[in-house]
Amino acid sequence: MNKGGKRNNFIMQAGILAAAGMISRIIGLLYRSPLHRVIGDLGMGYYQAAFAYYNIILLISSYSIPAALSKVIAQKLAVREYRNANRMFRCALCYVLVVGGAASLLLFFGAGWFVAGEAVPVLRTFAPTIFVYGMLGVLRGYFQAHKSMVQTSISQILEQIANAVVSIGAASLLIHGAMGSLEMPADLDSQVLRATKGAIGSAMGTGAGVLVALLFMLAVFALNRRLIGRRIQKDHHGEDSYGEIFRTIILVVTPFILSTAVYNLSGTVNNTVYTKLLPEIRKLDTVDIYTRWGVFSGQALTISNIPIAFASAMAAAILPSVAQMVASDNLKEARRKTAVAVKTTMILSIPCAVGLLALARPVTGLLFKNTPEAEDLATHLLMALSLSVVFYALSTLNSSILQGIGKVNRPIIHAGIALAVQTVVAVLLLFFTDLDLYAIVIANTLYAGIMCLLNQMAVHKALAYRQEVVKTFLVPTIAAGFMGAFAWAVYEGLLLLTSSPRISVVIAICLAVCVYFGMLLLLRGVSEEELRGFPKGYLLVKVAKKCGMMK
Repeated sequence: MNKGGKRNNFIMQAGILAAAGMISRIIGLLYRSPLHRVIGDLGMGYYQAAFAYYNIILLISSYSIPAALSKVIAQKLAVREYRNANRMFRCALCYVLVVGGAASLLLFFGAGWFVAGEAVPVLRTFAPTIFVYGMLGVLRGYFQAHKSMVQTSISQILEQIANAVVSIGAASLLIHGAMGSLEMPADLDSQVLRATKGAIGSAMGTGAGVLVALLFMLAVFALNRRLIGRRIQKDHHGEDSYGEIFRTIILVVTPFILSTAVYNLSGTVNNTVYTKLLPEIRKLDTVDIYTRWGVFSGQALTISNIPIAFASAMAAAILPSVAQMVASDNLKEARRKTAVAVKTTMILSIPCAVGLLALARPVTGLLFKNTPEAEDLATHLLMALSLSVVFYALSTLNSSILQGIGKVNRPIIHAGIALAVQTVVAVLLLFFTDLDLYAIVIANTLYAGIMCLLNQMAVHKALAYRQEVVKTFLVPTIAAGFMGAFAWAVYEGLLLLTSSPRISVVIAICLAVCVYFGMLLLLRGVSEEELRGFPKGYLLVKVAKKCGMMK
């Protein structure tokens, strides 16, 4: 049994990273509620509009560094070339200092090209964060290449805590300094000024979080310098030239950048179409447009992104593993790990999607304080987005697998096809129907679905493997269906008894998790060996056996 645990060690590492990702996103959601009360829907709208362009510039310049670097360094570590791995790490730092610095300057001085009006100073506030994030990404990628996710996990949590504290604090201070109080003014001009200052403060929090995470990773690296030095001294392999290393980094990083950028360009395109083109062509009030966009992007989309944290963690964990398997010409093990990763991702993402569908209103109410109109909008948008959770989870994982096995251009092509289709659909639905934000939801789900299908077909062809269907997709769906019905019934029943939506939804979620995994075990959807591969898997197996759900 221990062998199974070791063979599935990348799932353990993914679990560690996913737990940190979930904690980080929960912290992010918890601070969104007080932040929302401080800056309002309009402030969230300005923040999200600027964040969309900051995010795409970050993706192009620095965000792909951890994944790309973990792949190339993992390949060197697979053949014990520790000296070349260290040289590659240093070259990557030089790379991000140049590229990140250029991207920061572009974002600061070119903010007016990307956004308009009150979102411009918000976008400029984001600019220095890109430069800092590049160095953070290199350090995270270096440790991920060693199949150690703990450092990245802790840094993510610290980043989000600092982000939360500074965002709320800076937003409150800037609003109070500009307005004299935190009260919402009556006139529109003052509301706009208040929202702008609040959005700038929130952007400052993003930068502070990245800086804190960087300082932590630098401290961890300093503690490991002696161990790294001893490995390098024992390494007698020949040294790659710096020119060759830079060429390798550029050849590997560029496809990662393009893939990640195009993959995430969907949100930026939708933001542009809805907040810039729609009000201009239909002569709509921009304040109302940004307010509604704040509800969609700041609430519904933010909540729906939480379950995807595990898929992102699994993708980060499996990439160096698959890269090492391919480098060692061990395609059989690469196929096995791919199958296990896909199944694990589906076991966790499918119930999350069903849970969001069943408990959309209480979950939204738990996290945000809304007007009745905004709560209705956020609830229905979240319900509509629930299916995209599964599609995004699988497409994210398979993009990473394709990159790990050397098919780095396939995710770029697939993302381009999906982006073209979703953009046409979004424009047609927005301008020729009254679907409004639901047009964006449909386009978003369509994009994820196309990516999911094309990536899965490409992985199947590249590795000559076929994913098991019943226990990977069908059993989790049946178990999640029972769970969703149970969760909804428990919530409604407790609501009648307690009249407290918050207490009711928390209890309903906890019981729903137990029901889902109970059903999963009863339907034989997961084996003992697979369960042991999870974090604290031995404890889960022990509980399952005591409850008679596993022999």
